[in-house]
Amino acid sequence: MIDKATSASNIASMLQTLKAAQAQASAGTQSLQPNMGVNETPKPSFLDAVRGAVEQVNATQMQSQALREGFERGEDVPLTDVVMSMQKSSLAFEATLQVRNKVLRAYEDILNMPV
Repeated sequence: MIDKATSASNIASMLQTLKAAQAQASAGTQSLQPNMGVNETPKPSFLDAVRGAVEQVNATQMQSQALREGFERGEDVPLTDVVMSMQKSSLAFEATLQVRNKVLRAYEDILNMPV
């Protein structure tokens, strides 16, 4: 009985069966993915979330700088808008800095964990 299971022809037949099953399974998952995508929203990765947050902070700082420079040139920009914009950009930068510090501290804690 064991001789029949380990013969070369049986092993080759089993390998072909496994390859066919693998091809069928991969084809089945590819056909399921478009249907699953209809109900699910794409989830951003951590990198995308961080990049988006940094870009928003940068945009806030650029807007603040543009308002400040416009006020300094004598354009019709209210001082209250300039001050509010500067405070918003400062607060956004400080929040980003704190998040960075927390992430670095967590990374260091993980590195220092005993294994």
